[in-house]
This record gives sequence, structure tokens and C-alpha cells, in this order.
Amino acid sequence: MPHDLPNVLPTPRALLNDAQGFGTAILLVGLGLAMLRSAQLLTGGVPGLAFLTTYATGWPLGWTLVVVNLPFIAFAWRAFGARFAAKTVIVVAGLSLAVEGIGRVLSVQAAHPLFAAVAGGLLIGVGLLILFRHGASLGGFGVLALFLQRRCGWNAGTVQLACDAAVVAAAFAVVEPGRVVYSVISAVMVNLVLMWNHRP
Repeated sequence: MPHDLPNVLPTPRALLNDAQGFGTAILLVGLGLAMLRSAQLLTGGVPGLAFLTTYATGWPLGWTLVVVNLPFIAFAWRAFGARFAAKTVIVVAGLSLAVEGIGRVLSVQAAHPLFAAVAGGLLIGVGLLILFRHGASLGGFGVLALFLQRRCGWNAGTVQLACDAAVVAAAFAVVEPGRVVYSVISAVMVNLVLMWNHRP
């Protein structure tokens, strides 16, 4: 089992660097998810699974993100080691709080679904890119994408896109077809950001 992240104590500067990266990424992804939620859309990956669960059950999106991520965090621990998994736990917990907090301080009521899909997807994609560059992820399929990229050389964005397609296809069961189409646009935007910008 490869452990690509060195098992050394990070310096205070490295911790500060990670903290600002995580904070920026959490804010961007949280804003992207808020944009999608305002238009009753979803995206791929674990955020998409969380959206599906929320739309089907009415559970809060922030806490659902934590629940659906638990198996992937366990996989992150085995695949990348404790440091990567710990970073992912911090990011997922921070995102959960951010999603609920943004919903209380920011109200987006009139976003056109196409704009919400494009803007939300871009925000989430840039947030994921920042996390990848700081040795963390949002958990979920991002962990699998990073693992396959490092182990097999597969492009992380391509792997993520395949997983996202499956999630968005499942959305037909709980979301009206027109909004599923806009959700596909959102997932594509997320993955275009990763394919164009992320390198091993």
C-alpha cells in the first residue's frame, strides 16, 4: 500500500500554508454547493450523493456530506496514510459546517439554473484543485481518483467524470429531468477544471 505523503511532522509554515489552502477551498466549494442548492441542482461525486440523499429525505446537506463520506475516509486512510486521511477529515468537517453556515448568511434566490450550474461547477472544481495541491480532498470519489492517478497514471479528472456520470444518472429518480440536464453541466464544469489544471 503506497504512502505517497512523507510521514514527517509538518513545519509551522507548512501548517499555515495548508490552513489557508483548506480555508479557501472550503469557502469556494461551499459557495458552489450553495449556488447549486439554490437552483435545486446537484453535481457529481460525494456532494452529488449528499444532494440526492438530502432531496430524498430532507436531511441537512452539511451533515449528509459527513455521513456519505465515512467509507471513503476509511479508504483514504488505507490508501494514503493517516496524514492524508486526517486532512480529509478536517476538510469534510469544515465543509459541512461551511455549507450550513453559508445557508444562514447568504441567500441566493433568483439564480438561473444554467448560471448556477456553470458558476457552481467552476467554484467546486477550483476548490478541489486547491485541495489536491495541498495533499487533501473532499473524500469520496476524489480519493479514488487520486489513488488511480498515482497507482495507474489515470487522469484524476477523467476518473472523477466517470464516477460523476453514475451519480448524475441516479438523479433521475429524485430530480426532474430538466434539472438533471443542468446538473450534468455542473459536473462537467467541475471535471474540466481538474482535467485542464491538475497534474500528477
